[in-house]
Amino acid sequence: MTCTAVVLCAMGLLGTAATAAYADDPKSPSAAPGRAGDAGAAADAEAKRLDDVRKKIDALYRKAEQATDAYNAAKEQVGLQQKEIVKLARSIDSTQRRLAALKRQAGALASAQYRGGGLPAEAKLMLNVDPEGFLDNATLARKGQLAAKRMISQLSRLEGDLEDYSQSATDRWEKLEANRKKKESARRDIEKKIDEAKELESRLAAKEKDRLKKLEDELAFRQQQKWLDSGVLKDISNKASASGKKAIAYATAQIGKDYVWGAEGPDTFDCSGLTLRAWQAAGTTIPRTSQEQWRQLPRVDIEDMRPGDLIIYFTDASHVGMYLGNGAIVHAPRPGRQVTITGAGSMPILGVVRPDGDR
Repeated sequence: MTCTAVVLCAMGLLGTAATAAYADDPKSPSAAPGRAGDAGAAADAEAKRLDDVRKKIDALYRKAEQATDAYNAAKEQVGLQQKEIVKLARSIDSTQRRLAALKRQAGALASAQYRGGGLPAEAKLMLNVDPEGFLDNATLARKGQLAAKRMISQLSRLEGDLEDYSQSATDRWEKLEANRKKKESARRDIEKKIDEAKELESRLAAKEKDRLKKLEDELAFRQQQKWLDSGVLKDISNKASASGKKAIAYATAQIGKDYVWGAEGPDTFDCSGLTLRAWQAAGTTIPRTSQEQWRQLPRVDIEDMRPGDLIIYFTDASHVGMYLGNGAIVHAPRPGRQVTITGAGSMPILGVVRPDGDR
Protein backbone atom coordinates (compact mmCIF):
# COMPACT_ATOMS: atom_id res chain seq x y z
CA MET A 1 0.00 0.00 0.00
CA THR A 2 2.90 2.38 0.76
CA CYS A 3 4.39 1.62 -2.65
CA THR A 4 1.01 2.29 -4.27
CA ALA A 5 0.69 5.62 -2.47
CA VAL A 6 4.15 6.68 -3.66
CA VAL A 7 3.32 5.75 -7.27
CA LEU A 8 0.00 7.58 -7.10
CA CYS A 9 1.55 10.69 -5.61
CA ALA A 10 4.04 10.69 -8.46
CA MET A 11 1.16 10.36 -10.93
CA GLY A 12 -0.83 13.11 -9.24
CA LEU A 13 -3.77 10.82 -8.44
CA LEU A 14 -4.12 11.32 -4.69
CA GLY A 15 -5.57 14.77 -4.78
CA THR A 16 -2.38 16.85 -5.18
CA ALA A 17 -2.80 20.11 -7.01
CA ALA A 18 -2.55 19.89 -10.77
CA THR A 19 0.44 21.70 -12.29
CA ALA A 20 0.18 24.13 -15.16
CA ALA A 21 1.72 21.61 -17.50
CA TYR A 22 1.63 23.61 -20.65
CA ALA A 23 2.03 27.21 -19.42
CA ASP A 24 4.20 29.65 -21.34
CA ASP A 25 7.71 30.20 -20.07
CA PRO A 26 7.65 33.60 -18.29
CA LYS A 27 11.30 34.15 -19.26
CA SER A 28 10.50 33.99 -22.97
CA PRO A 29 10.05 37.35 -24.71
CA SER A 30 6.48 38.09 -25.77
CA ALA A 31 5.74 37.88 -29.47
CA ALA A 32 4.05 40.65 -31.36
CA PRO A 33 0.34 40.86 -30.40
CA GLY A 34 -0.95 39.91 -33.85
CA ARG A 35 1.41 37.01 -34.34
CA ALA A 36 0.85 35.85 -30.78
CA GLY A 37 -2.90 35.89 -31.40
CA ASP A 38 -2.48 33.85 -34.59
CA ALA A 39 -0.21 31.39 -32.80
CA GLY A 40 -2.71 31.10 -29.95
CA ALA A 41 -5.59 30.45 -32.34
CA ALA A 42 -3.52 27.85 -34.19
CA ALA A 43 -2.62 26.17 -30.88
CA ASP A 44 -6.28 26.12 -29.84
CA ALA A 45 -7.29 24.62 -33.20
CA GLU A 46 -4.57 21.98 -32.88
CA ALA A 47 -5.64 21.16 -29.32
CA LYS A 48 -9.26 20.82 -30.43
CA ARG A 49 -8.26 18.59 -33.34
CA LEU A 50 -6.25 16.32 -31.06
CA ASP A 51 -9.06 16.20 -28.51
CA ASP A 52 -11.50 15.21 -31.27
CA VAL A 53 -9.09 12.45 -32.31
CA ARG A 54 -8.83 11.33 -28.67
CA LYS A 55 -12.61 11.15 -28.38
CA LYS A 56 -12.93 9.12 -31.59
CA ILE A 57 -10.17 6.71 -30.54
CA ASP A 58 -11.65 6.38 -27.06
CA ALA A 59 -15.11 5.67 -28.51
CA LEU A 60 -13.71 3.01 -30.83
CA TYR A 61 -11.83 1.28 -28.03
CA ARG A 62 -14.91 1.46 -25.80
CA LYS A 63 -16.94 -0.27 -28.53
CA ALA A 64 -14.18 -2.83 -28.96
CA GLU A 65 -14.26 -3.48 -25.20
CA GLN A 66 -18.03 -3.98 -25.31
CA ALA A 67 -17.57 -6.44 -28.18
CA THR A 68 -14.75 -8.14 -26.26
CA ASP A 69 -17.13 -8.85 -23.39
CA ALA A 70 -19.65 -10.29 -25.88
CA TYR A 71 -16.85 -12.38 -27.41
CA ASN A 72 -15.71 -13.71 -24.03
CA ALA A 73 -19.29 -14.52 -22.99
CA ALA A 74 -19.95 -16.38 -26.27
CA LYS A 75 -16.63 -18.21 -25.93
CA GLU A 76 -17.54 -19.30 -22.41
CA GLN A 77 -20.97 -20.51 -23.58
CA VAL A 78 -19.39 -22.46 -26.44
CA GLY A 79 -17.13 -24.25 -23.96
CA LEU A 80 -20.02 -25.08 -21.61
CA GLN A 81 -22.24 -26.32 -24.44
CA GLN A 82 -19.46 -28.50 -25.84
CA LYS A 83 -19.12 -30.15 -22.42
CA GLU A 84 -22.90 -30.66 -22.23
CA ILE A 85 -22.95 -32.24 -25.70
CA VAL A 86 -20.17 -34.66 -24.72
CA LYS A 87 -22.11 -35.55 -21.55
CA LEU A 88 -25.31 -36.11 -23.55
CA ALA A 89 -23.46 -38.24 -26.11
CA ARG A 90 -22.25 -40.51 -23.31
CA SER A 91 -25.78 -40.77 -21.93
CA ILE A 92 -27.13 -41.64 -25.38
CA ASP A 93 -24.47 -44.30 -25.88
CA SER A 94 -25.13 -45.85 -22.45
CA THR A 95 -28.91 -45.83 -23.02
CA GLN A 96 -28.56 -47.41 -26.45
CA ARG A 97 -26.47 -50.25 -25.02
CA ARG A 98 -29.02 -50.89 -22.23
CA LEU A 99 -31.82 -50.80 -24.79
CA ALA A 100 -30.02 -53.33 -26.99
CA ALA A 101 -29.51 -55.63 -23.98
CA LEU A 102 -33.22 -55.49 -23.10
CA LYS A 103 -34.22 -56.22 -26.68
CA ARG A 104 -31.98 -59.28 -26.64
CA GLN A 105 -33.75 -60.43 -23.45
CA ALA A 106 -37.13 -59.86 -25.07
CA GLY A 107 -35.98 -61.86 -28.07
CA ALA A 108 -34.86 -64.68 -25.77
CA LEU A 109 -38.32 -64.78 -24.10
CA ALA A 110 -40.02 -64.90 -27.48
CA SER A 111 -37.75 -67.74 -28.58
CA ALA A 112 -38.48 -69.67 -25.39
CA GLN A 113 -42.23 -69.30 -25.99
CA TYR A 114 -41.79 -70.50 -29.58
CA ARG A 115 -39.86 -73.57 -28.43
CA GLY A 116 -42.67 -74.27 -25.93
CA GLY A 117 -45.17 -74.65 -28.78
CA GLY A 118 -46.25 -71.05 -28.85
CA LEU A 119 -48.60 -71.52 -25.89
CA PRO A 120 -48.54 -68.77 -23.32
CA ALA A 121 -47.94 -69.74 -19.68
CA GLU A 122 -51.61 -69.04 -18.82
CA ALA A 123 -52.82 -71.63 -21.35
CA LYS A 124 -50.39 -74.25 -20.05
CA LEU A 125 -51.61 -73.49 -16.54
CA MET A 126 -55.24 -74.19 -17.45
CA LEU A 127 -54.34 -77.42 -19.29
CA ASN A 128 -52.36 -78.91 -16.41
CA VAL A 129 -54.47 -81.47 -14.54
CA ASP A 130 -51.87 -82.16 -11.83
CA PRO A 131 -52.61 -79.95 -8.72
CA GLU A 132 -48.91 -79.58 -7.84
CA GLY A 133 -48.03 -78.85 -11.44
CA PHE A 134 -50.91 -76.37 -11.54
CA LEU A 135 -49.46 -74.45 -8.56
CA ASP A 136 -45.94 -74.56 -9.99
CA ASN A 137 -47.20 -73.26 -13.31
CA ALA A 138 -49.23 -70.55 -11.54
CA THR A 139 -46.09 -69.29 -9.77
CA LEU A 140 -44.05 -69.39 -12.96
CA ALA A 141 -46.80 -67.61 -14.89
CA ARG A 142 -46.99 -64.83 -12.31
CA LYS A 143 -43.20 -64.38 -12.35
CA GLY A 144 -43.18 -64.42 -16.12
CA GLN A 145 -45.91 -61.79 -16.31
CA LEU A 146 -44.07 -59.52 -13.84
CA ALA A 147 -40.79 -59.95 -15.71
CA ALA A 148 -42.46 -59.15 -19.03
CA LYS A 149 -44.14 -56.04 -17.57
CA ARG A 150 -40.86 -54.84 -16.10
CA MET A 151 -39.10 -55.38 -19.40
CA ILE A 152 -41.79 -53.55 -21.35
CA SER A 153 -41.70 -50.71 -18.81
CA GLN A 154 -37.91 -50.46 -19.02
CA LEU A 155 -37.96 -50.56 -22.80
CA SER A 156 -40.55 -47.80 -22.88
CA ARG A 157 -38.64 -45.66 -20.36
CA LEU A 158 -35.29 -46.12 -22.11
CA GLU A 159 -36.78 -45.27 -25.49
CA GLY A 160 -38.27 -42.11 -23.94
CA ASP A 161 -34.93 -41.21 -22.34
CA LEU A 162 -33.18 -41.77 -25.64
CA GLU A 163 -35.61 -39.48 -27.43
CA ASP A 164 -35.18 -36.78 -24.73
CA TYR A 165 -31.39 -37.03 -24.86
CA SER A 166 -31.41 -36.80 -28.65
CA GLN A 167 -33.69 -33.75 -28.61
CA SER A 168 -31.57 -32.10 -25.91
CA ALA A 169 -28.41 -32.78 -27.92
CA THR A 170 -30.03 -31.25 -31.00
CA ASP A 171 -30.97 -28.14 -28.99
CA ARG A 172 -27.44 -27.90 -27.62
CA TRP A 173 -25.94 -28.14 -31.10
CA GLU A 174 -28.22 -25.35 -32.31
CA LYS A 175 -27.28 -23.12 -29.36
CA LEU A 176 -23.62 -23.99 -29.85
CA GLU A 177 -23.77 -22.95 -33.49
CA ALA A 178 -25.61 -19.73 -32.58
CA ASN A 179 -22.94 -18.85 -30.00
CA ARG A 180 -20.17 -19.67 -32.45
CA LYS A 181 -21.72 -17.17 -34.85
CA LYS A 182 -22.00 -14.58 -32.06
CA LYS A 183 -18.39 -15.18 -31.14
CA GLU A 184 -17.21 -14.81 -34.73
CA SER A 185 -19.32 -11.67 -35.22
CA ALA A 186 -17.93 -10.14 -32.02
CA ARG A 187 -14.37 -11.03 -33.09
CA ARG A 188 -14.83 -9.28 -36.44
CA ASP A 189 -16.36 -6.26 -34.69
CA ILE A 190 -13.46 -6.05 -32.25
CA GLU A 191 -10.84 -6.28 -34.98
CA LYS A 192 -12.62 -3.66 -37.05
CA LYS A 193 -12.84 -1.16 -34.17
CA ILE A 194 -9.23 -1.74 -33.08
CA ASP A 195 -7.99 -1.38 -36.67
CA GLU A 196 -9.93 1.88 -37.06
CA ALA A 197 -8.48 3.23 -33.81
CA LYS A 198 -4.95 2.21 -34.80
CA GLU A 199 -5.42 3.82 -38.20
CA LEU A 200 -6.38 7.11 -36.52
CA GLU A 201 -3.36 6.93 -34.23
CA SER A 202 -1.02 6.02 -37.09
CA ARG A 203 -1.81 9.34 -38.80
CA LEU A 204 -0.39 11.28 -35.86
CA ALA A 205 3.22 12.37 -35.63
CA ALA A 206 5.30 11.20 -32.68
CA LYS A 207 4.86 14.51 -30.83
CA GLU A 208 1.11 14.38 -31.42
CA LYS A 209 0.98 10.86 -30.00
CA ASP A 210 2.76 12.07 -26.87
CA ARG A 211 0.32 14.96 -26.60
CA LEU A 212 -2.61 12.55 -27.10
CA LYS A 213 -1.36 10.41 -24.20
CA LYS A 214 -1.09 13.53 -22.04
CA LEU A 215 -4.65 14.49 -22.95
CA GLU A 216 -5.85 11.03 -21.81
CA ASP A 217 -3.90 11.40 -18.56
CA GLU A 218 -5.27 14.89 -17.95
CA LEU A 219 -8.84 13.70 -18.41
CA ALA A 220 -8.25 10.76 -16.04
CA PHE A 221 -6.70 13.16 -13.51
CA ARG A 222 -9.68 15.54 -13.62
CA GLN A 223 -12.15 12.70 -13.16
CA GLN A 224 -10.09 11.25 -10.31
CA GLN A 225 -9.81 14.66 -8.64
CA LYS A 226 -13.58 15.15 -8.82
CA TRP A 227 -14.11 11.70 -7.27
CA LEU A 228 -11.65 12.41 -4.46
CA ASP A 229 -13.14 15.85 -3.80
CA SER A 230 -16.46 14.15 -3.03
CA GLY A 231 -14.85 12.80 0.16
CA VAL A 232 -15.40 9.19 -0.92
CA LEU A 233 -12.14 7.95 0.64
CA LYS A 234 -13.03 9.23 4.10
CA ASP A 235 -14.55 5.96 5.35
CA ILE A 236 -13.03 3.45 2.94
CA SER A 237 -10.80 0.80 4.53
CA ASN A 238 -7.29 0.13 3.22
CA LYS A 239 -7.15 -3.29 4.87
CA ALA A 240 -7.38 -6.25 2.49
CA SER A 241 -8.46 -9.80 3.34
CA ALA A 242 -5.85 -12.57 3.19
CA SER A 243 -7.21 -13.68 -0.20
CA GLY A 244 -7.39 -10.06 -1.36
CA LYS A 245 -3.68 -9.60 -0.62
CA LYS A 246 -2.83 -12.62 -2.79
CA ALA A 247 -5.01 -11.34 -5.62
CA ILE A 248 -3.39 -7.88 -5.41
CA ALA A 249 0.10 -9.41 -5.40
CA TYR A 250 -0.67 -11.29 -8.61
CA ALA A 251 -2.34 -8.36 -10.36
CA THR A 252 0.40 -5.85 -9.55
CA ALA A 253 3.06 -8.33 -10.68
CA GLN A 254 1.54 -8.08 -14.19
CA ILE A 255 2.11 -4.31 -14.47
CA GLY A 256 3.72 -3.46 -17.80
CA LYS A 257 2.24 -6.41 -19.71
CA ASP A 258 0.27 -5.64 -22.87
CA TYR A 259 -3.50 -5.51 -23.14
CA VAL A 260 -4.75 -8.00 -25.75
CA TRP A 261 -8.47 -8.58 -26.21
CA GLY A 262 -9.64 -12.01 -25.10
CA ALA A 263 -6.32 -12.72 -23.33
CA GLU A 264 -6.18 -14.40 -19.92
CA GLY A 265 -2.42 -14.39 -19.35
CA PRO A 266 0.20 -15.23 -18.49
CA ASP A 267 1.87 -12.79 -20.92
CA THR A 268 -1.04 -10.59 -22.01
CA PHE A 269 -4.44 -9.74 -20.50
CA ASP A 270 -7.71 -8.00 -21.14
CA CYS A 271 -9.39 -6.28 -18.18
CA SER A 272 -11.46 -9.21 -16.90
CA GLY A 273 -8.77 -11.74 -17.84
CA LEU A 274 -6.48 -9.96 -15.35
CA THR A 275 -9.02 -10.02 -12.51
CA LEU A 276 -9.93 -13.64 -13.29
CA ARG A 277 -6.32 -14.84 -13.02
CA ALA A 278 -5.57 -12.67 -9.99
CA TRP A 279 -8.40 -14.19 -7.98
CA GLN A 280 -7.59 -17.68 -9.24
CA ALA A 281 -4.11 -17.14 -7.81
CA ALA A 282 -5.84 -16.32 -4.53
CA GLY A 283 -7.78 -19.60 -4.68
CA THR A 284 -11.14 -18.20 -5.79
CA THR A 285 -12.83 -18.88 -9.14
CA ILE A 286 -14.84 -15.96 -10.53
CA PRO A 287 -16.75 -15.47 -13.83
CA ARG A 288 -14.73 -14.72 -16.96
CA THR A 289 -16.28 -11.43 -18.09
CA SER A 290 -16.74 -8.10 -16.32
CA GLN A 291 -20.49 -8.25 -17.01
CA GLU A 292 -20.80 -11.69 -15.39
CA GLN A 293 -18.57 -10.60 -12.52
CA TRP A 294 -21.00 -7.73 -11.94
CA ARG A 295 -24.03 -10.01 -12.26
CA GLN A 296 -22.87 -12.97 -10.15
CA LEU A 297 -20.48 -11.69 -7.47
CA PRO A 298 -21.64 -10.20 -4.14
CA ARG A 299 -21.97 -6.41 -4.32
CA VAL A 300 -20.74 -3.97 -1.69
CA ASP A 301 -21.25 -0.23 -1.28
CA ILE A 302 -18.35 1.97 -2.36
CA GLU A 303 -17.83 3.23 1.19
CA ASP A 304 -17.47 -0.40 2.32
CA MET A 305 -14.99 -1.53 -0.34
CA ARG A 306 -11.56 -2.82 0.56
CA PRO A 307 -8.38 -3.66 -1.40
CA GLY A 308 -8.90 -6.70 -3.62
CA ASP A 309 -12.50 -5.79 -4.44
CA LEU A 310 -13.37 -5.32 -8.11
CA ILE A 311 -14.69 -1.99 -9.37
CA ILE A 312 -17.00 -2.33 -12.37
CA TYR A 313 -17.10 0.58 -14.80
CA PHE A 314 -19.58 2.07 -17.29
CA THR A 315 -23.32 1.44 -17.40
CA ASP A 316 -22.86 -1.72 -19.49
CA ALA A 317 -20.31 -3.19 -17.02
CA SER A 318 -17.78 -3.45 -19.86
CA HIS A 319 -14.63 -2.69 -17.82
CA VAL A 320 -13.22 -3.84 -14.49
CA GLY A 321 -10.25 -2.98 -12.28
CA MET A 322 -8.97 -4.22 -8.91
CA TYR A 323 -9.00 -1.77 -6.01
CA LEU A 324 -5.59 -1.37 -4.35
CA GLY A 325 -6.45 1.11 -1.61
CA ASN A 326 -5.65 4.81 -1.35
CA GLY A 327 -8.02 5.57 -4.23
CA ALA A 328 -6.19 3.48 -6.84
CA ILE A 329 -6.84 0.47 -9.07
CA VAL A 330 -4.69 -1.85 -11.15
CA HIS A 331 -6.23 -2.68 -14.53
CA ALA A 332 -5.61 -3.57 -18.17
CA PRO A 333 -6.86 -0.39 -19.92
CA ARG A 334 -7.23 -1.02 -23.67
CA PRO A 335 -5.35 -2.16 -26.80
CA GLY A 336 -2.13 -0.25 -27.21
CA ARG A 337 -1.73 0.15 -23.45
CA GLN A 338 -0.24 -1.96 -20.67
CA VAL A 339 -1.44 -3.19 -17.27
CA THR A 340 -1.04 -0.18 -15.01
CA ILE A 341 -2.11 1.65 -11.84
CA THR A 342 -4.56 4.53 -12.14
CA GLY A 343 -7.14 6.40 -10.14
CA ALA A 344 -10.21 4.42 -9.14
CA GLY A 345 -12.41 7.39 -10.00
CA SER A 346 -10.87 8.06 -13.42
CA MET A 347 -13.78 6.27 -15.15
CA PRO A 348 -17.54 6.22 -14.46
CA ILE A 349 -18.10 3.67 -11.65
CA LEU A 350 -21.08 1.32 -11.91
CA GLY A 351 -20.45 -0.49 -8.63
CA VAL A 352 -18.19 -2.74 -6.56
CA VAL A 353 -18.16 -6.54 -6.16
CA ARG A 354 -16.29 -8.75 -3.71
CA PRO A 355 -15.03 -12.13 -4.99
CA ASP A 356 -14.45 -13.47 -1.45
CA GLY A 357 -17.59 -11.92 0.01
CA ASP A 358 -20.77 -13.54 1.34
CA ARG A 359 -23.16 -14.52 -1.41
